[in-house]
Amino acid sequence: MAKTYRPYEPDQMFLMPPSLTDWLPAGHMVYFIREILDTIDLAPITSVYEDEERGHPPYNPKMMTGILLYGYCNGITSSRKLARHTQEDVAFRVLAANNQPDHRTISDFRKIHLSSLQHLFVEVLQLCRKAGLVKFGHIVLDGTKIKANASKHKAMSYGRMNKDLTRLQNEISALLQEAEETDTREDQKYGHDKRGDELPEELTRRETRLAKIKEAKRALEEEAREQARHVHDDDKPQPPSSAKELPLPMAKVKTDVDPKTGKEHVADRAQRNFTDPDSRIMPYQKTFVQGYNAQVAVDSKHQIIVATDVTNNPTDDPLLPAMVSRLPKKPKVFSADAGYSVTDKNIKYLKKRRIDSYIAVKGAKHDHLPGPSPRGRIPHDLTIKERMKRKLLTKNGRHLYGRRKCIAEPPIGQIKHVQGFRQFSLRGHIKVRAEWFLVTAAHNLRKLFKACCQRPKRRLLLAT
Repeated sequence: MAKTYRPYEPDQMFLMPPSLTDWLPAGHMVYFIREILDTIDLAPITSVYEDEERGHPPYNPKMMTGILLYGYCNGITSSRKLARHTQEDVAFRVLAANNQPDHRTISDFRKIHLSSLQHLFVEVLQLCRKAGLVKFGHIVLDGTKIKANASKHKAMSYGRMNKDLTRLQNEISALLQEAEETDTREDQKYGHDKRGDELPEELTRRETRLAKIKEAKRALEEEAREQARHVHDDDKPQPPSSAKELPLPMAKVKTDVDPKTGKEHVADRAQRNFTDPDSRIMPYQKTFVQGYNAQVAVDSKHQIIVATDVTNNPTDDPLLPAMVSRLPKKPKVFSADAGYSVTDKNIKYLKKRRIDSYIAVKGAKHDHLPGPSPRGRIPHDLTIKERMKRKLLTKNGRHLYGRRKCIAEPPIGQIKHVQGFRQFSLRGHIKVRAEWFLVTAAHNLRKLFKACCQRPKRRLLLAT
């Protein structure tokens, strides 16, 4: 008797119209994202299309936003890969309702709505707060370096720019003279009606590189002048700002002082990248990468990112005040690693804001066994750093600061390993900043999905 198998007929047509909801299990993340898209406010995105009546009707903005969110939740950031998944991946096809936008449409949608991606982060964060995932009991600030969409080998120092500028100008002059002599010989040989005026390939290559070097050199000098103006303006008394959020400081151009004139000028060691001029070379895991410094403030309840931003400043110390100003609510406890205590300003700033802070003092060794807990009154002659060091030695200080690494570092690891986001797809600080807000919104969305799947009552809160 022959072995029987289950029916397998690839060419069998459906006898009844198929339903997209039958293609995935009931608890799939796609259905959760569809509910989220019906809940959050997409007016900043949809308003762009309301007054435009020309051309073919665009894809539904809700569907395009869902493709981006679900893609970033699963480490798919390339527009070409997203377009391919809408054709080959069942989950994407269910989310897109069998629509298949091409990669250019997805890329243009992301570029057009860059300013709205920060709004998506805020909307998802509000849902997390509504579901009870954020308590602002213990907030931890941490940073990580993310590679830019550029190579560190495409960077050049200001000193080398000056040398290459002279060399390339001499080479171009020599090539132009050689081309002119060649044209003269060919005119005598073939006549004036024959073409011989095409630029040599070497000349075109050198002229392009010369233009890039001139532009990079001009940009470095302009940044140095702008930096000098800001330093001069900072010395003047400034009126109180009404804005809640402080701007995140950017990297400064390295300058030297001319010993003869006493004026500042761009240092020869100052570098600029030709591919992504806003990115900087930063230390990362005992090496150097061309990238950005991403900052996250994480709530201890469910590791939800409550504030975030990205800058090209490689050091964390000057970024703390701006990140604290982004917190939607004052936390009960705030902690950060030693990278935020290079100077006394941050500890004084937190003390002025009356935030109970625990920041490691710069220079403390990780493998050094802490001494006994201090007793008695705090000596009056201690500096503010010594007071913080003494505070960390207390029983409560050890416990609270010991939780820092298990609050802030897991979200960064989940973004890099689970979501697979290790390098920005876009270039330029404005686009990189918008993409990072989308990445962190996707992280919070994954946390919200996990919490709602484990506790269905929270799902009811989102619907009310």
